[in-house]
Amino acid sequence: MATTEHRSAAARRWSLQVPARVPMWEWVRESRGGLVLLALIIGAGAGGGAIVFRWLITTFTKLLSGFPDYSALGHIANPHVPWLGSWFVLLAPVVAGLIYGPLVTKFAPEARGHGVPEVMYAVAERGGRIPPQVTIVKALASALCIGGGGSVGREGPIVQIGSAWGSSLGRWTRVPENRLRILVACGAAGGIAATFNAPIAGPFFAMELILRDFAAESFGAVVLSSVTASVIGRAAFGNHPFLDLPAFSLKSGWEYLAFALLGLVIGAIGVAFTHVLYWIEDACDWAWRGPEWLRPAVGGLLLGGLLLVLPQMYGVGYPVLAHAIDGKYVLWMLLVLMVGKMIATSLTIGIGGSGGVFAPSLFIGAMGGTAFGVVVNHLFPGASAAPGMYGLIGMGAAFAGATRAAITAVIILFELTGEYTIILPLMLAIVAATGISRALSKETIYTLKLTRRGVNLDAAHARSDRRLDRRPISAVMELMPEPIAADTSVAAAGRAVWLSANGVLPVIGHDQRYHGCVTARAVAEAMTGAQPTHTTVADLAVIPPRITQDSTLAEGLDALTGAESTGIPVLDPGGQTVVGWLTHRAVLTALQDSPPRPADRQAA
Repeated sequence: MATTEHRSAAARRWSLQVPARVPMWEWVRESRGGLVLLALIIGAGAGGGAIVFRWLITTFTKLLSGFPDYSALGHIANPHVPWLGSWFVLLAPVVAGLIYGPLVTKFAPEARGHGVPEVMYAVAERGGRIPPQVTIVKALASALCIGGGGSVGREGPIVQIGSAWGSSLGRWTRVPENRLRILVACGAAGGIAATFNAPIAGPFFAMELILRDFAAESFGAVVLSSVTASVIGRAAFGNHPFLDLPAFSLKSGWEYLAFALLGLVIGAIGVAFTHVLYWIEDACDWAWRGPEWLRPAVGGLLLGGLLLVLPQMYGVGYPVLAHAIDGKYVLWMLLVLMVGKMIATSLTIGIGGSGGVFAPSLFIGAMGGTAFGVVVNHLFPGASAAPGMYGLIGMGAAFAGATRAAITAVIILFELTGEYTIILPLMLAIVAATGISRALSKETIYTLKLTRRGVNLDAAHARSDRRLDRRPISAVMELMPEPIAADTSVAAAGRAVWLSANGVLPVIGHDQRYHGCVTARAVAEAMTGAQPTHTTVADLAVIPPRITQDSTLAEGLDALTGAESTGIPVLDPGGQTVVGWLTHRAVLTALQDSPPRPADRQAA
């Protein structure tokens, strides 16, 4: 009987049907069926966003260069301004910078840079909260930057665009903070899946880099979002590999040694790219003394000068990458393009541009890997695979060396190319690249930016003590602070929250029902205009992880860890009324008052 009831309860949690007597918004916020629904909506939005974003890139590239993709065309004139000849590339980054520079500075400074670290920071430090305007500003700024010759990729922007959409939807539905992080990852996975036709790589990218966790509930939601976005992307872009390349095959078993060496070499180049990126960014920060909105335009002159010498650096550069894999460049040109991409991408980011580093790392790996293959072919003619195969594997090795995301590197290279024959040497090279990356650098191209801000993603989190599983929250909870009415104005709420002990107060409606909590940070952001204008605290209220007086202290500590404040409300068993308050201080008091068991003492 108990087993049957348990199965029925589990079925209700996963069901998409709203149970009777449960308010719609509460079902969306807390049930697994609600999470499924939100993941589907986010996937659809991310897929549509990817379509619009790629259209924007093509449109701005045509406007500013005269062609859908200028990178592989060489020194030719822009048909819109033929009298400038190839010198138009000096002005294209300047014109683009004059537009997106003020746009980013005024409306969304988070849109500057390569996107993924900003999403990682939002998940790690802000509970998944990303300003909603980032979705539009990032799309316009990155499309203008790439269309104007910025040598960056589109994966970082689409990750940030999708994540901002997921965060906005989650905040609108007022989901708990731990679930909001999942929705951010859903948006990131959907963006990757739709943009690159990579429905498997999208979830692994989000789980390995954004959430840094492979929990079953979050993985299921992220996969659903990725599949939904991929279906929409395939309807618009077609169902074929992102890169259309010739078939490759190994010549002999000894080549695995060459691929292992390739992984070490290109992995080290990926680490070098990481440091060059931040060296040039620091140099630009040191040199610039003017207003930030003007920085992309003035710096665009430097970028334009580089494009005048190497037009292959214009935009993302996938046609140039494909030409390298096809063997259309000689050895010295491959090396020039590899170094040129490092400098061009770093300069684009350094002057305040907006775009990703994923595609540049693939470009660098393709050039370096193909150059490595040319040397191997010269030393062992007839006994080694085509240089293009080394270029393909170099793409994965460079990405792994820069990001240390080995699983994502293997899967995304397979999905981008559709080449199953490269799987074994690809895995070997990526393992070697990841190993050399760990040996040469403590940080990755994404985490280094956060470390420079003082954010440590690998900091160990305290684990719950076993003694907490035996005590209910009702035994240690504190008195509830004075609640604040839902219709209280933001200005009036400021003083009340400021005077509160924990910087957070429960919000109660006229019916005395619990509506969530309002924090000092939320009030401060609203009063300074960092967020859209709110009129009452009800608009600012969020629902922290829900615990009741019957929950254990272990569950309470997990909820505190996932909350944005130092205290959370304790609800009655019905979940409608606040009966107490739980803080870290209460948990610590419970630990001090409860003597450790012999087993705990022995373990210590």
